[in-house]
Amino acid sequence: MRDYETFFRTNRLPHIWCPGCGHGIAMKAIAKAIAKLDLDQDKTVIVSGIGCSSRASGYMDFDTLHTAHGRALPFATGIKLANPELNVIVITGDGDCMAIGGNHFIHAARRNIDLTVILFNNNIYGMTGGQASPLTPVEKKATTAPYGTFDRPFNPCEVAKTAGATYIARGTAFHAAPLVDLIAQGIQNKGFSFIETLVQCPTSYGRRNKMGSAAAMLKDMSETVIPLAAYNRLSTEERNEKLPSGVLHTDVFPEYAAEYAKIIKQAGGDKA
Repeated sequence: MRDYETFFRTNRLPHIWCPGCGHGIAMKAIAKAIAKLDLDQDKTVIVSGIGCSSRASGYMDFDTLHTAHGRALPFATGIKLANPELNVIVITGDGDCMAIGGNHFIHAARRNIDLTVILFNNNIYGMTGGQASPLTPVEKKATTAPYGTFDRPFNPCEVAKTAGATYIARGTAFHAAPLVDLIAQGIQNKGFSFIETLVQCPTSYGRRNKMGSAAAMLKDMSETVIPLAAYNRLSTEERNEKLPSGVLHTDVFPEYAAEYAKIIKQAGGDKA
């Protein structure tokens, strides 16, 4: 058995994701990052909300919480404050994180609490009916946008940066090996870490937008998402068709749980 395979609940497999879905690749990358860092399985917690991506917590053999829609971050915050020694990883989706959970997201980033948030971005509400999400690109079709959406999508990495996250990265299901390293670096960051992971959805998104098979969607991903250094060399016009990948931003700011502990000590709470 490979080291990362010990982190799966094999009695829950095979998973329920559609054939060709990229969520399994992203989940494996998380397990491989945990194995790479040799984290204590009993001190690592996986938290998720609701959606296709959030089913991942049920397949991973840790203490896990499958919470309410959009509420993974408040649960994760409570866990981290109750026991700062735990490694807390949040798995979320584009709707779960950027729509109903959007307000929780910006405040968790603002506080710089030591959480690693991995957004499985398939550009659509896959599980609940194929509705457009806050990350669905302009002119792409969804059940709630049969003629194409005209809402401007968020750039979640820019939202995270503006809100105060101290580690921000973007990876893809195609670039699986680098994704492991990006997640591992995020876990090591002592503060709020955000890794956007672009994954293909051939069923609800790709089929409706005539993007071909899962393999075709991965090929398009490989050509569209390029390393940050290469992206920076492009003209403004050329950047319109590309996305940068890799570590996009780092910063240093006091970590919330550590600062909270100082307040408890100052108030005399450590004498109890």
